[in-house]
Amino acid sequence: MNTGIGASSGIGIGKALLVYEPEIVINNDKIYGQEAQAELLKIQDAISKSINQLKEIKKKSELNNNQEAADIIETHISLLNDPVLFESIESNVIEKNMNGPLAVNEAINQQVLIFDAIDDPYIKERAKDIQDIGNRIIHNLLNINPQEIFQLEEAVILVGKDITPAQMALIDKTYVQGIVAEIGGETCHTAILARNMEIPAVLGVKGICDLIQKDVLIAIDGTKGTVEYDLSEETLMEYKEKIQQDEQAKKELSIYKNCVTRTKDGRHVELGGNIGLPQDVNSVFEYGAEGIGLFRTEFLFMDTPHLPSEEVQFDAYRSVVEKMGSKPVIIRTLDIGGDKNIPYLDLPKEENPFLGYRAIRICFDRIDIFKSQLRAILRASAYGNARIMYPMIASVEEVIQANAILSEVKSDLLENDIPFNSKIEVGVMIEIPSAAITADLIIKEVDFFSIGTNDLTQYTLAADRMNDKVRYIYNSFHPSLLRLIKNVIDTSHSHGKFTGMCGEFAGNPLAAIMLLGMGLDEFSMSPSSIPKIRQIINSVSYSDAQKICDEVMELSSPNEIEAHLKERLSEILNSII
Repeated sequence: MNTGIGASSGIGIGKALLVYEPEIVINNDKIYGQEAQAELLKIQDAISKSINQLKEIKKKSELNNNQEAADIIETHISLLNDPVLFESIESNVIEKNMNGPLAVNEAINQQVLIFDAIDDPYIKERAKDIQDIGNRIIHNLLNINPQEIFQLEEAVILVGKDITPAQMALIDKTYVQGIVAEIGGETCHTAILARNMEIPAVLGVKGICDLIQKDVLIAIDGTKGTVEYDLSEETLMEYKEKIQQDEQAKKELSIYKNCVTRTKDGRHVELGGNIGLPQDVNSVFEYGAEGIGLFRTEFLFMDTPHLPSEEVQFDAYRSVVEKMGSKPVIIRTLDIGGDKNIPYLDLPKEENPFLGYRAIRICFDRIDIFKSQLRAILRASAYGNARIMYPMIASVEEVIQANAILSEVKSDLLENDIPFNSKIEVGVMIEIPSAAITADLIIKEVDFFSIGTNDLTQYTLAADRMNDKVRYIYNSFHPSLLRLIKNVIDTSHSHGKFTGMCGEFAGNPLAAIMLLGMGLDEFSMSPSSIPKIRQIINSVSYSDAQKICDEVMELSSPNEIEAHLKERLSEILNSII
């Protein structure tokens, strides 16, 4: 048995179909003079061909009602249409005398490095998008045809180093029973599309391509993250029984996509979705979110060679706010620095960027950037229920300073008769321990809190979640974290205000009842996680959740807490998570 990351739940059984990327061999031949212009024409033709190919894939996705795939393919088309990409390629050809494939590869690698260095898995995924379109251009330059994996006649499990969004968009769900890949995780596009298509997936299975041969019968468990081959009859029967159980569970879960989130004794909580681009709103609606608890705005700044104008930002924010109607949209102001470097800002290199010049600290230093974004958000607030959230707040002084700048922007809009919601709600992310400890001071200056558990966990435990050597320490079930979270929630309630959570912990089924018992008002997560969390919350009374929370707060280790929650959740749902 091999293990990886359970990226899309369910059981899949089928023959292994090995998926591979055609080998790319790029030589270092130099080109000069008129050859350069001819090479640029070939590159333009390859880009045009790539765009047309993706348009066909998008069309097929839409015909198959796979809007999630169509949106991702549209993002790839936008990247291919980006003039900055061609300018970079052109520079490599003209100034560095690179041949076409080499020039494309070099330009793509430069962009990949920027996104690949970022800790946030959502933003990191953009590196893979860029690599995918780069490979497509080079394939077309070298006349390399992609592998045909779509004319299927029997049940298969796709096995490969990676399964790209373009490949995912074309697969036939009738025959593809599962996906196994050596790379990828829960937030990658392969995982998102697999969940949307309800295809089991296990990703991050190192070396699996060397272990499994074509047509070998394999079974995967996308919940546990396991892959088995050389199956005995007994094992095969066990998997088939699990498939029947899963089908029943899916039917039960489907009713929770579009219903109110309310406990058995009537307490309502809000389940929101996290997004990074305007087109992500489609998945928010697909899974029945009651709002957007986190709109990451970094992509607007990272997908361009220069600062996005106020108008560009306004258009993006307005499109989301308008689509959401009366539902809340919490827009986080710029959170760059740390691992999110933007070349045109020329941010200084730091020994410890996570504790340095980032997020609100950059905004205070570059007030022009901050004011432009605040103006865009305020203008968008005239079209729906927008809210503003400041990231990386360490003290009440920072909140007062940010609000003073916001007041200046509001005054300017009023003087120029530009409409906006003058009563727009303003909140802060609680992701630094000092903010969690002084929540009683900060709450007086804001309308709400949103807990960012990813950073709060690593800052509290002094454990980098991306460092394999200390990852065992990083655990949001640690008693210290739970006490900080409860203090933040209790403090907001004592002032008649609300607390949400937009870190990964909010979408963790094991944590749901405990967080509910703490009094968390809003859970914001990857949209595909919403039905499961809603099922859990709707299956318990708030009073019982409070009792479970009290039990947990008496325990002294993450392992004890997780074991206790697993037992209590199993009792409530009659199934072990």
